[in-house]
Amino acid sequence: MNNLKIAVLGTGSMGGAIVDGLLADGASPAQISVTTRSAASAAAWSSKQVNALAGEVEPNANALAVQGAELVIVAVKPAYVVEVLSEVSDALTPGALVISVAAGITTAAMERAVPESVAVIRAMPNTPSVIKLGMTGLAAGSRASADQLKVAEELFAKVGKTLVVDESQIDALSTISGSGPAYVFYFVEQLVEASKALGFADASAALLVNETFRGASEYLIASGREPGELRAQVTSPNGTTMRAIAELEKLNLAAGFEVALNAALARAKELGAS
Repeated sequence: MNNLKIAVLGTGSMGGAIVDGLLADGASPAQISVTTRSAASAAAWSSKQVNALAGEVEPNANALAVQGAELVIVAVKPAYVVEVLSEVSDALTPGALVISVAAGITTAAMERAVPESVAVIRAMPNTPSVIKLGMTGLAAGSRASADQLKVAEELFAKVGKTLVVDESQIDALSTISGSGPAYVFYFVEQLVEASKALGFADASAALLVNETFRGASEYLIASGREPGELRAQVTSPNGTTMRAIAELEKLNLAAGFEVALNAALARAKELGAS
């Protein structure tokens, strides 16, 4: 892994997190080429000694970046994945592995855009990858070997945990771990607002809610116990927590999450079809 020549096309939050993870793990900056939109962003990456090319300066930045690369990570928006792959197709190294981190774009669509000698893998990381607490789902295309899938697992292990799934499950996975941080942030946002309504100042409400979520999440993982069991531990009979849980159950959150996940899944399929 650390000896591969790597190209990262797009260095937004996810592409940037991957590059930082590689560097933190001991990869040589000389192994890595990245492309960005702006010259300012390219300059920032160049300061880390990686080879950085800006699209606004060099129109062929993506094609130049992938030349000689054995691993190519496509970290652009879903609408541009196939376009970018078509753009760099002739410059790809025979036998290279291409990994896309975009939602909805199938491996079949990617394989059609690249030479037959090039394998593709879909990855669905999430934003906590930025602090190396990510959860990434991986699905191999028809040409990807077991060794290439292992490379993908090793790559995303640098920014968190990984789970290999059949491609038929990757869109569903994206609605859980991919979109999941937004659900958590939304819940935190609403609980902070409810706390403020009880009279707490903004900073105090944020501290109370953020640290409670952090502690509960860490406790859940560290304990190895089921969330329902831990919830019951906090919920004393006829106590305040039981009263609050009773009100939440009236809202039928389980049904709400099912509706939300199905809506996200439908949108992922739309992205793949467009």
